[in-house]
Amino acid sequence: MQQPNNVFQLVAEVAEREVIRYTPAGIPIVSAILQHRSEPIEAGIKRLIEFEIAALAVGEISGRFSKAQLGGTFWFTGFMARKSRNGRSLVFHITDFAAIEANASSGNKAEIAD
Repeated sequence: MQQPNNVFQLVAEVAEREVIRYTPAGIPIVSAILQHRSEPIEAGIKRLIEFEIAALAVGEISGRFSKAQLGGTFWFTGFMARKSRNGRSLVFHITDFAAIEANASSGNKAEIAD
């Protein structure tokens, strides 16, 4: 039986970001904290969802992520993994992202910027 894919997507703001660093193997890594806020409908009731999540951009994506605007809102795609081999806490590994802009003509809904 094939295992389900581990795909995580999130619209979030870059709240904190460290400078680019390198693994002993020379792979670039950028650590960050992403901040999410939304109001989805669950069982007919609007819920306020707010949280922060640890994130990593590893490899080629780290260069582009290190230049992303702090405080900017982005649509992130990636996967979840344990922070350490024996740990229980998770970290979001960013594999792609795109800037999001508010568009007043579409009723204040966010749209992915070109």
